[in-house]
Amino acid sequence: MTAALLLLLVVVASWLITGAMRRYALHRGLLDVPNERSSHVTPTPSLGGVAIVAVCLVGLGTAGVLGAIPAHGAMALVGGGVLVAGVGLLDDYAPVAAPWRLLAHLGAAVWVLAWVGALPPLPVLGGELGPPWLVMLLLLLGITWLINLYNFMDGIDALAAIEALTVGVTAAGLLWLAGASGLALVTGFYAAAAFGFLLWNAPPAHIFMGDAGSGFLGVSFGALAILSHALDALVLWAWLILLGVFVVDATFTLVRRMVTGQRWHQAHRIHAYQHAARLYGHGPVSCAVAVINLVWLAPLAAVASLAPQWGLPLLLLGWAPLVVLAVCYRAGRPV
Repeated sequence: MTAALLLLLVVVASWLITGAMRRYALHRGLLDVPNERSSHVTPTPSLGGVAIVAVCLVGLGTAGVLGAIPAHGAMALVGGGVLVAGVGLLDDYAPVAAPWRLLAHLGAAVWVLAWVGALPPLPVLGGELGPPWLVMLLLLLGITWLINLYNFMDGIDALAAIEALTVGVTAAGLLWLAGASGLALVTGFYAAAAFGFLLWNAPPAHIFMGDAGSGFLGVSFGALAILSHALDALVLWAWLILLGVFVVDATFTLVRRMVTGQRWHQAHRIHAYQHAARLYGHGPVSCAVAVINLVWLAPLAAVASLAPQWGLPLLLLGWAPLVVLAVCYRAGRPV
């Protein structure tokens, strides 16, 4: 079976399962009812991300058995994904206390790092980022933050799916060019599953992703980034560049809320993308993110993959206009 046909099957499976989850959610009354913090106005079924989780886990298991990726890599992705998606699914049914969610997210990050193992140095100009213990601590915190910020950024129609699609396609292409065809195929699973879900989630959304799906994508991209760096296939800088829109908006918003004395731990709708969506609508904002990812960030990530020692300057270059956009669209400022 060719890779293209396999990815097409992933898209179809994701689309079918998302539709089934929509019918189930409607039947059980599992609806996301709008409130003062919502960006939608109509009660909408949730749990659509379960389709992404299910399809990707089957694909990962198959890839691990067939040796497309190392067994320890498959364990890192599957274990971390199951833990985060499981807690997210519980939270979709009934709220899970924040400390327990955080503990699960930290546990998933530890699981990923433990299975991936030792990492090669992260190059920075003429040297390397270190010492190793500091790098591991930053990665632990980074994966945990990525899980949460992906959930925070899943607040308007299509955005989280488009991020997964564009980041996944670009990273898969760079991995394939680097000769890591197995890891490229696995990364493509996430993009294909997100596309199948997107067919239901495009504005006006017929179903939302839910915490299970968004958290799963967050931990999966973190694990893929670390695994591909460990296998010397795609430097970590390239992944950080590709994920820039989500990382910058979520981080800038959180920092501003903390600095200005807001209750930063409470849910809100004042990310830059949410302010922009109120001005232009969900579709234009999500499409703009796709353009930024493919036209601006993807070429910079490609250069970083070819010249890893320049990864940090390229990351700062890529993120700089995103910070400007966050300021212009009032990230972290109350409505």
